[in-house]
Amino acid sequence: MSKTLQQQLQQRFANLIAFFGFQKNHGVEPLHQKPLRGFWQKLVDEKILKGETLSVLAPMADVTDIAFRTMIAKYSKPTGPDVMWTEFVSADGLCSVGREVLKRDLEFGEIERPIVAQLFSSTPENMKKAAALCRELGFDGIDINMGCPDKSIEKQGAGAAHMKDWRLAQKVIRAAQEGAVDIPVSVKTRLGFNKIEYKEWLPKILEMNVPVLTVHLRTRKEMSKVDAHWNLMSDVAKLVREKTGEVKDGGTILLGNGDVKSVRDGKEKANSTGCVGVMIGRAIFGTPWLFGENNEIEKTLEERLKILIEHTKLFEEKLGDIKNFAIMKKHYKAYVHGFDGAKELRMDLMECDNSREIEEKINLFIDKLI
Repeated sequence: MSKTLQQQLQQRFANLIAFFGFQKNHGVEPLHQKPLRGFWQKLVDEKILKGETLSVLAPMADVTDIAFRTMIAKYSKPTGPDVMWTEFVSADGLCSVGREVLKRDLEFGEIERPIVAQLFSSTPENMKKAAALCRELGFDGIDINMGCPDKSIEKQGAGAAHMKDWRLAQKVIRAAQEGAVDIPVSVKTRLGFNKIEYKEWLPKILEMNVPVLTVHLRTRKEMSKVDAHWNLMSDVAKLVREKTGEVKDGGTILLGNGDVKSVRDGKEKANSTGCVGVMIGRAIFGTPWLFGENNEIEKTLEERLKILIEHTKLFEEKLGDIKNFAIMKKHYKAYVHGFDGAKELRMDLMECDNSREIEEKINLFIDKLI
């Protein structure tokens, strides 16, 4: 192959990369204004600018439903999480004939405020309509899931699949902003899809003037199989500040996610890496008091088991007609561990089909302790 032909082929290849990759900008025209912060501004004024860090509740499918959020709000008083997220909900579903049933996933109580509705979709028009609905329902904010690794979500072009098409991601964000009107729209995502590429991916999100960005410090490919890359957060924080400015000047609020074990652990991670707060997920299982002021004080075994009963009854009351009781059983594994007889009690609870049976089993167990 001649040197000239080789150079021509290399140039064509470079042009293709530029067209299909992150370099060429055919996304949405950026807004030339500061992000709409809404309720987040109060947190900036009262906590962030005073040097405090934020601790927020992660959105988890079939976990952070109204029953669990209510328990967290109650038992984490008087502090509680600074912000709560709902489970993620399909914006497409909210625009379908099954809308009324799906809206049940968006039910919340005043005790949970401030609360953010998390949505997912790859259809801008549906995202706009769903965002408008969430505004009507009284949510304090809206968050777009652009990191979920579930294959069924990815097949829809949503969740983590957005990282493979930043142009569409921008259109979905803009649509949500248009539907939300005067409530803030944030984004939760990852470091990349198959590889770490936040330096290319995150700026595309930041172009859309999001007031808050949550970064799960793993790639989609890594799922949760490796430790979260907290060693990269300092660089992510630097990138966010360079692109949007300091938080005090209206810059994007950055939250870190992944392997945060407690509020104290989250504060240490945030203070040492430059993000302003953390999102806590798996650590909240079996510990609805985790965000509380006295969260370091362990509950007695009887207290923990009584809370389990209360949680079960609330789930049945709020969601028993639309959700399988088996969903509660993932919580039992977290509530019931670390004490003599835990395995046997846990096995008994797994055989139960309703809150009455759960209460009977636990009360029998407690009676034997006394």
